[in-house]
Amino acid sequence: MQFRATASYDGTEFFGFQRQGAFRSVQGEIESALESITGEPPVVFGAGRTDSGVHATGQVIAFKVEWRHPPQALQRALNVNLPRDVVVRDVRECDGHFSPRFDALSRMYEYTVYRDLIRHPLRDRYAWQIGRMLDLAAMNEAAAELIGEHDFAAFGSPTSESQSTIRKVLRAQWDEREGDLVFVIEANAFLYRMVRRIVNALVKVGSGKISTTAFADALASCDKNRITGLAPAAGLCLTRVAYRDE
Repeated sequence: MQFRATASYDGTEFFGFQRQGAFRSVQGEIESALESITGEPPVVFGAGRTDSGVHATGQVIAFKVEWRHPPQALQRALNVNLPRDVVVRDVRECDGHFSPRFDALSRMYEYTVYRDLIRHPLRDRYAWQIGRMLDLAAMNEAAAELIGEHDFAAFGSPTSESQSTIRKVLRAQWDEREGDLVFVIEANAFLYRMVRRIVNALVKVGSGKISTTAFADALASCDKNRITGLAPAAGLCLTRVAYRDE
């Protein structure tokens, strides 16, 4: 039978979600826990292949195992066997054809920036320190350019040469939360490192290094060399994946 679950994890010590050889991965840890519980070597599929150091509170996964007890018992067994930086927040039985990746309507990420002249070691695990004031209005003006369907080649790479770089962004805005700046972006799908490149560019807008017009021109150009740089992985978190049945 197939199960669907929501996983949360601190990505700091992981080489990303997807299993990659001998490197530690979220997928690998969940598969190992399932094998310990069921005696089977299952394959876990995820909605998003978060990069090394990227966190999640709403990663959706699916896997097939033989289990004769309630799903809640499987959740408890998983959490007993998982390491402390991964937890499964819910487990339920689902249609055998459900795909966390291909059935997803949209994915939402949040990126957190904290503003302080002095670094906070504990905060650095989950946010990007910026030691200057940022123009929130200018950043949101630039972020509005992302809304809609565009070619995002200037801000990301496809996972294969045949894959399109066109994506549809449903929401992109900065909010202030208890003194932090949080960038919320939702899209039908994302390119490799797309959010971190966009955040880096928007912070440059907020610090006055580039104009909102230059940001819009870079997006339209599809040229990755227009605005270079990458925001640190620690500030990024996959918070939600939406499906039609929700």
